[in-house]
Parts: sequence; C-alpha cells; structure tokens
Amino acid sequence: MAPVAIRDLRKSFGAAAVIHGVDVAIADGEFVVLVGPSGCGKSTLLRMIAGLENITSGEISIGGRVVNALPPKERDVAMVFQNYALYPHMTVVENMAFSMKLRGARQGEIQNRVNRAAEILGLLQLLGRYPRQNAISLSQATRSGLWPIFSLYICSTKRLDNG
Repeated sequence: MAPVAIRDLRKSFGAAAVIHGVDVAIADGEFVVLVGPSGCGKSTLLRMIAGLENITSGEISIGGRVVNALPPKERDVAMVFQNYALYPHMTVVENMAFSMKLRGARQGEIQNRVNRAAEILGLLQLLGRYPRQNAISLSQATRSGLWPIFSLYICSTKRLDNG
C-alpha cells in the first residue's frame, strides 16, 4: 500500500459545490472507512482519488507523488464497486494478481503483495477457490478484486455481510 494525502480538495458541478475542502492523511497500510448519507460525496471523493473525476481544486498525493494531472491508469489505484466483476475461471489469487501481471510485475513481488493483501483482508484461506464455486461471500469477492498500491472500495453497507 502507499500513503495518501488529500489537501483542501474541492469539487463543484457548475455552481453546486459537492466537496468542500477535504483534508485527509492516510498512512501506509491504514484502513479508512468513509461513512455518510447518500449523496454526501463519498463516491465523488473516491472517484477523484482514482482519477475518474476531475477535481476543482486541492491536491491528491499517493505515495508522495502528486497525482492531480495523472490519468487513472498511471495512479496504480484500483476501484472496486459493489457490483464486482471477478473472472470465474480464475482462483481468488489469480484474480488478485491479474492487474499486476498485466503491468509486468515480477512474480516474487506479485506473490508477496497478494499474500499481504489476502492477510489484511482475511482471504488467505480462500486463495485457491474459484468465485463460481459459490464458496466465497459477496464481501470476500469484493475484497478479492484488484490489489494495486492503493484500493478504493465503494459498497453500500446494506450489501456487505460478515464474511
């Protein structure tokens, strides 16, 4: 993972301000949850971090590098929505490693990062399973999505289970 710093981040759609100067520092490996009512800007904030939404002003840095002007593919960020998509013909470990393989990461690095992520997410015992086996829950499937240096998860709390 990587530290993320958000400084005075703002977003407006025309005259309507929707993000009003967010300041957040997320340490390397820290787990952070955004909670709020529908329409308060949680998804918009995550989309700005991922580079899927332009910011109006402020600064986002990931791993000490300002990413405001970088396209999403250069940010090394994955965003997993509540409507997750896993490859049913691949095991959990293969799904977690897929994006790193596409980027040409070394096998040792892939194995270390997947194992670390699986441990953090409580998925170690599921690495050899296939999503199509119905052997993993919705929250486990969501957590087994892409694992770059930083991950963003968008999920309604109503849709998560205790798995």
